[in-house]
Amino acid sequence: MADHRAATGGTELLRAAASLGLAPAALAPAVSDPAYRVLVGELPGNRNSAVLLRRQWTADGIAEAVLLAAAGIGPDTPAVLATAAAWGCDRVRDRPGGRGVVSVPVPGDDAPVVDRFLHLAALAATRVETAVALARGTGEDRVKADGSPSVAADEAAHLAAAGVFATLGLPVLSEERTDRRVPEEEPWVVLDPLDGTGNFRAGLPPWAFSAGLVHAGRPVAGVVVDLSSGRRWWADGQDAWRDGLRVRPRPGSTVVLPSAPAGGAVSVPATAHRIRVTGCTAVELCLVADGAAAAWHDVDRSGTHVHDIAGALAVLFAAGGVALSPEGEPLVLRPDTEQLIRLVAAPSVQDARDLLGALGVRPG
Repeated sequence: MADHRAATGGTELLRAAASLGLAPAALAPAVSDPAYRVLVGELPGNRNSAVLLRRQWTADGIAEAVLLAAAGIGPDTPAVLATAAAWGCDRVRDRPGGRGVVSVPVPGDDAPVVDRFLHLAALAATRVETAVALARGTGEDRVKADGSPSVAADEAAHLAAAGVFATLGLPVLSEERTDRRVPEEEPWVVLDPLDGTGNFRAGLPPWAFSAGLVHAGRPVAGVVVDLSSGRRWWADGQDAWRDGLRVRPRPGSTVVLPSAPAGGAVSVPATAHRIRVTGCTAVELCLVADGAAAAWHDVDRSGTHVHDIAGALAVLFAAGGVALSPEGEPLVLRPDTEQLIRLVAAPSVQDARDLLGALGVRPG
């Protein structure tokens, strides 16, 4: 059986184009568009195989992955089904005259909790994606007690996500609900169904769905979806991916930050050559995880909440990165969506400590 993987461009894209009988220029946009995926692999006898997939919705609102072109690979190939599952699709549709429609396998009740969580989180993100689009422009805008905005899409996102996770059988905490009690030593799920509400209201990307599975104070799996672009990050505790490609953090000079403290300036290390403020914490931490940014911090302000960071920290940790408190200690996440958390995120412990030092914070 071929071991298929997402093509990144260059030689892999040329091989895929040759296998599919397409011009390379026809496949090139698929490498940067999260709604498409090019998978490549090798069959016995040194024969290449490839497939071009697209994520779409049917007329009755079912999300599916569609084979647009394929050579030596079908809708029931494990890599195709895995891609569809990560997209939050219910099924895979073959080309006309092919094998028809194949359902995406659902992990059974006896499957590892991480596998069940990841499957449901991907589905929940897709449900939220449509729910917030349908809720845009409806209801009334409000301001929460902490000063953050709330729109009708926040509630729509919560209902869409919570309905999916109800089958997991674990406590589910959400930014949009009062915390429920979590028995000690039991894993729990924490959601930010719509992170970056202010961005969403303004139509200024990014805004995101975020879900984390936490056990013994550590995020062990997570899914973050930039709903404005379709980019997806996920982690199973061992590896981390962005749109089907494994990711790793790396040193650099770009620092991402939350918005500036009210009436104050953003504190950045002298080593920072570029500063990015996106207004979406979950996406910002994923940018550190995949090496697009070198660091993130909120140590010069009151802090963030567990629902903002749990899913993205799972991605960061699985990618090999770290997050430290201002005291230089590893973070311990608690089932409390009101608690404020201050941290730095970086590729390594030394990088995180160097960042704290550059910001004038001396960890113990």
